[in-house]
Amino acid sequence: MDFLNALVAFSNFILIPGLAYGSQLALGALGVTLIFGVLRFSNFAHGDTMAFGTAFVILFTWWFQSMGITGGPLPTALLALPFGIAVTIAMVLGTDRVVYRFYRRQRAKPIILVIVSAGVMFVMNGLVRMIIGTSEKNFTDGSRFLLDPKTFRDTTGLAEPLAIKTTQAVSVVVAVVCVALLFWFLQKTRTGKSMRAYSDNEDLALLSGINPDRVVMVTWMIAGTLACIAGTLYGLDKSFRVFVYFGLLLPIFAAAIVGGLGSPLGAIVGGYVIAFSELIVTSAWRKILGYLAPPDWLGPGLYQALSTDYKVAVSFVILIVVLLFRPQGIFGGK
Repeated sequence: MDFLNALVAFSNFILIPGLAYGSQLALGALGVTLIFGVLRFSNFAHGDTMAFGTAFVILFTWWFQSMGITGGPLPTALLALPFGIAVTIAMVLGTDRVVYRFYRRQRAKPIILVIVSAGVMFVMNGLVRMIIGTSEKNFTDGSRFLLDPKTFRDTTGLAEPLAIKTTQAVSVVVAVVCVALLFWFLQKTRTGKSMRAYSDNEDLALLSGINPDRVVMVTWMIAGTLACIAGTLYGLDKSFRVFVYFGLLLPIFAAAIVGGLGSPLGAIVGGYVIAFSELIVTSAWRKILGYLAPPDWLGPGLYQALSTDYKVAVSFVILIVVLLFRPQGIFGGK
């Protein structure tokens, strides 16, 4: 029984949160790696694009709730998500037309586009703060738990209750659906194949009759969609604060680089690697170990390597190690 209690505690504090957080990072990293693979620059504004999309999802969610429209047991934000995606796509396409297209036509070096994206990041961050403010926003409604901890404990007789939040389950399911659709699109559709060809060899793709403007437009549309979905799932699972999304930029880039920048599959694997690494290092293991070892063996410590305040440091260390010893990442990105 103690082993089962330890397994349930591990699921509560590591496994289930890691799957949810990893799904959110994977979707964010997919957007980053698509921009890098096709448009050939690192988009530093991606975190604030997530915040922008989520802000509008929140506004549409509040509007639906004011009219009595809800998602029942599911968050109402899922109904508002398509509208938030539409606004996000319009914003990223507008930004590309006003800002990035000029530098692309000038054949500017990637570092120039990186600096430009940093400027876009600051403008977008200020815009989001003007639209929705800087205070914390909780917009989760519907059923709180997919698996109620009290019901689980009463049914199994275990001391440790297993809790699966609805938002965690939604994060994993939506991420799986998005990844499956994206890989189908890239592998099976003509536009997806054009994007892959443009990414592999731009000059040869142009000679083959591929329209570069169309490839760029579709890339931004997909990246904006993924950013809005990832930001909304993160906000539902935790809460929405503008500055938190700015901080998400580091683990998202770490996930993309660990998997291999430019590799969609690598972005997914990297997202889960970063998520579980952060949780394993910053979680207090005392409760889990308490079921496996006699109490007098453990002492008063929490058995926590780092405080949760230093969670970003884990991503930073992993990022530095990968750049030093395997800069191409797990799946050999660019």
